[in-house]
This record gives sequence, structure tokens and C-alpha cells, in this order.
Amino acid sequence: MGNPSTFGRFITFEGGEGSGKSTQIQRLAIRLGQHPAMSGVDVVMTREPGGAPLSEQIRTLLVTGHPEGMDPKTELMLVMAARTEHVQKRLYPTLRRGGWVLCDRFADSTLAYQGYGRGMNRDHLTLFNRWATSGLTPDLTILLDIDPEIGLSRTEPRQEMNSQNSASEDRFERVGDTFHQQVNAGFRQLAKAEPKRFFQVDANQEADTLEALIWERVCGAFPNL
Repeated sequence: MGNPSTFGRFITFEGGEGSGKSTQIQRLAIRLGQHPAMSGVDVVMTREPGGAPLSEQIRTLLVTGHPEGMDPKTELMLVMAARTEHVQKRLYPTLRRGGWVLCDRFADSTLAYQGYGRGMNRDHLTLFNRWATSGLTPDLTILLDIDPEIGLSRTEPRQEMNSQNSASEDRFERVGDTFHQQVNAGFRQLAKAEPKRFFQVDANQEADTLEALIWERVCGAFPNL
């Protein structure tokens, strides 16, 4: 089902490790919050896995520990459980009251990571996503496209700092290079398949440049801004 016209707006940020999603989602939230047309409108930043109390608990299982520490099917079921809670407890309530949601990862990440990366059946994943999201789809998806080698090099200082911490959130960063290449290729295929929803941008640019490009696309997608 599509998003009802009375809803707020739902923007997702996708991309591989080290693509700069956290920085750009924060910058967009500030821009939106300062825009006169957004006066009185809630702008909510959230993330997946996570974003709701139970989803955050599940996140810990998914993003910490050994990179091959669980069966891919277990991983998928945890992702879907976290997403279901997030959609029902955070996303729909915000959108129904007219708020804007900026989400760091959503259903496309499952297709890229578990589908293209883990090699799971993408048709099955699409059905699981529809079930877990109750049909909720983003109005706009910003894909920060970066070569996995460059992106992972950006995460190395964090990995070194967290190397002695078993609770560090770097489980996916420590999966092999082939996996990340497949994830990157998956994101590009998803963007190619839905060019109206995706805005694919080269993330190997200065943060200020990316911010300006993203803002221009957001203004184009939502003319009332």
C-alpha cells in the first residue's frame, strides 16, 4: 500500500559502511528544522536496526560480536523483528501525526546486505519486508554511494579504538571484502530499478558539497519546502 496523503514525509538514507550517512542525516534534520515551511512540524531522526526500545535491544545482537557469529536466517529474522517494532512503535505514529522521519537504513539495506551480500532469495526478502513494514515505503531514498574500500578505510580508526570492546558495533564492518563489494553492487541495482525514489550521490565528496546536493534534491522532491 502507498503512504496516505495525510502522512508526514519519510526519507531514508542508505549506503555501505563509512558512507557518511550519520553526518548527512543530521545536517538534513538541521536544515529542515530551520526552514520556515517546517514550523511546528516534528523532524525525527531514527535508525535501523533500532529506533524503538525493543528494536535497540535487538540491534545489540545484530551489530556486535563475531561477524560470522550467527546463521544468516537468524540474522534476517532479528532484522525483521526489529523493523516490525520500529515501524509500529515509532514510524507510523510519527507519520500519522504529520511528522517527518529521517531514517538511517530501512528495508533496502536488507535487500543489499542479506540479499546481495549474504546471497539470500531477494524475492523472499521483498515479501518479508512488506510484511514487516505493513507496506510502508520511503518517499525518498538517498543512496550515499562509495567504493567499499574507501568506506571501510574511514571506519578503521573506530575499529582500532573498539578492538578490545566486545560490545563495539562493527560486526558488519569486519565481514570480508567480497561481501561489501556485493552489498555495494546491490545498492546500485536497487537505485537503478527505482530511479524516481532513489537519489544516488557520490559520497566521496566533501561533507558540505554532499549536504548541498542532498538539500537540492529534497527541495525538488517536496516543492512545498
